Amino acid sequence: MADAAALSERGSLVPSKPAFLSRLRKGDEFAHYLTLLFAAAILLIAGLLILELFRSSSEARHKFGWEFLFTSKWDPVAGQFGALPFIYGTVVTSIVALLISVPVGLGAAIFLSELAPPRISDALTFIIELLAAVPSVIYGLLAVFALVPLLRDPVQPFLKRTLGFLPLFQGPSYGVGFLAAGVILAIMVVPFIISISRESLLAVPNDQREAALALGATRWESTWHVVVPYARLGIIGSIFLALARALGETMAVTMVIGNTPKIAASLFATGYTIPAVIANEFTEATADLHLSALVELGLVLFLLTIVINAFARLMVLATTGRGTAH
Repeated sequence: MADAAALSERGSLVPSKPAFLSRLRKGDEFAHYLTLLFAAAILLIAGLLILELFRSSSEARHKFGWEFLFTSKWDPVAGQFGALPFIYGTVVTSIVALLISVPVGLGAAIFLSELAPPRISDALTFIIELLAAVPSVIYGLLAVFALVPLLRDPVQPFLKRTLGFLPLFQGPSYGVGFLAAGVILAIMVVPFIISISRESLLAVPNDQREAALALGATRWESTWHVVVPYARLGIIGSIFLALARALGETMAVTMVIGNTPKIAASLFATGYTIPAVIANEFTEATADLHLSALVELGLVLFLLTIVINAFARLMVLATTGRGTAH
């Protein structure tokens, strides 16, 4: 009798089939498996992208190997392909864009969320969201007709006179080049930084602000020392999004960077980026090796984006760890 009672007790702990069907009808199990399917689809898409890029670039990988990443010669006629100038141009323009857009975007987000009157904040936020939706080719036209002449005449000569002792600001002033591409990228990505950073700052509980003000802090002190650190992860997330947009931008950069596959220390020099060379040469590439090299550039860009974002994520985790340790 005791054994039968124990078996009956253990059996009652095992979920029965009707209980599973009941949860499925209520939606719990169905929602679990449906959302799991969606999450797996994201991994499947990413895996298929890498697989297809890897497969289509096999000819270039087999011929050039790792030298493809470290050589600078790009000659489709001679069948010589090296990705280093394009990697350099992509990284340099993205760094210039972030150096300009992050302070501007963060400052604008702080003003709109903490200091501006509600009417002004709402109106400017609407305009910023419109700027984020403008096609990149429109920004490219703006850069060609407004930004490039402005850089060629007053800006670059001024930088050469004042900071010409640095290698970054030497050489002839063409207007087009790394600096022009970095500036137009900064204009394109700053709306993303402002929008997401503003939402992160607005999500900070008012108790944090009131506590700082009650301790005698000024409005700016409470914003800078309390609100901004509280919203740090959201702000860094906006920078990640801006970095991803800058790394993958094509049309606007193609129109102002000069499209010259070379490496130069000066920001005034012309250059090339990975998205730009793929857009310019893919339709004209007839040789299989040329097509394979362009696809391998796409694979390099994909992996470069993953590496940079992973490095930035590790920096966030390290910073968060230091903050919680204290």
